[in-house]
Amino acid sequence: MAEYWEMDPGADPRNRLLMKTILYAALAGATLLPAQPTKTPDFTGVWGPFTAGRGGGDPKLAPPPAGQLVLKPEYAKPYEARRAAEAEANKRGEQLASSGAQCIPYGVPTMMSVAVYPVEIIQTAKQMTIISEAFSEVRRVYLDRPQAPIEDVAPGYYGRSVGKWDGDTLVVDTIGIKTAASGYRGMPHSEKMRITERFKMITPDVMHDQITIDDPVVLEKPMVYTLAYKRLPNYEMVEFVCDNNREYVDEKGVVRMRVK
Repeated sequence: MAEYWEMDPGADPRNRLLMKTILYAALAGATLLPAQPTKTPDFTGVWGPFTAGRGGGDPKLAPPPAGQLVLKPEYAKPYEARRAAEAEANKRGEQLASSGAQCIPYGVPTMMSVAVYPVEIIQTAKQMTIISEAFSEVRRVYLDRPQAPIEDVAPGYYGRSVGKWDGDTLVVDTIGIKTAASGYRGMPHSEKMRITERFKMITPDVMHDQITIDDPVVLEKPMVYTLAYKRLPNYEMVEFVCDNNREYVDEKGVVRMRVK
């Protein structure tokens, strides 16, 4: 496009210089405007497992297939034996002892997906609290502080979780999971296990949680899988307490064990 002052040969050269200076300043100002910040998603609400197809949600919103679980040889053999024993017990209509059956918390990451039970998220500027309806398990993700060295974290069922924003994705780093906590599909793990989650809103009502499990002691390579959730806007969480049905208190106040 021709500049207007070039189209007017009679224009005062000083005016042309002034107009060019104003134009260049305006263009420079336009390029220096700060980019609009990405809006931070609010995950607050109750989320149930998302199922796609066959009367469920849009298959395009389904999570990608899980990666392959590759255990180191010394852990793979007992793990496969356990899975085979569980399958045989299921055929007989029985259930082998599990953490849930023994009132032991599932912990991270298993608590993020227990059967059909939903999870509730309460999000603030400094913390995201995740509550699982199954067994009323609670974990806290700190958004305002750095992660601690793994050797400084006392092992527990939920570990220590810290999160940071990567655009519209919340990246959560969790360490300090005790070996008694149930791993992915009952996989064994060491106290060096590290879990990275990427929470992302796929639509306003569908959320994905991509979970990467890294354990240099047990795994040959990181295990990656994704959980999908659908928002349940009117759902009210209910109390779910695991009752201890193996012990009782007799008439003298003594704790005793029930025997078959």
